Amino acid sequence: DAGSFQEAGVIQCAYNLNFPLHVVPASSAQCPAWSAFSVSSPAIVLETVKQAEGRPEAVVVRLYEAYGSTVTAWLQTSLPVKEAMLCDLLERPAAQGCLPLEQQGLRLSFTPFCVVSVLLVLSQ
Repeated sequence: DAGSFQEAGVIQCAYNLNFPLHVVPASSAQCPAWSAFSVSSPAIVLETVKQAEGRPEAVVVRLYEAYGSTVTAWLQTSLPVKEAMLCDLLERPAAQGCLPLEQQGLRLSFTPFCVVSVLLVLSQ
């Protein structure tokens, strides 16, 4: 067959199979469409969103590059972020300090198959 696993959407299909959406009963009131996060590149998988350890005002987002490429992607969120910084897997801030909060979101750079963790401090 022609084409690559990237073109076939294998990664998204695998997530859909292994982590299906669950329907939860809610009121019949119409709600506008809402998404907490979006990523500008299909090569980047947003794997984890969790509360930061010992920091109730912050969340940690972990993303990885899945295509074996070097790519820059924008992470956008509808959460009220007041500060963002790269961190390690133990959630310690990286030496380069805060990431700029731009209109397009947070600009993140990935090398092949790398994991990037971002600490997002939210407005109270």
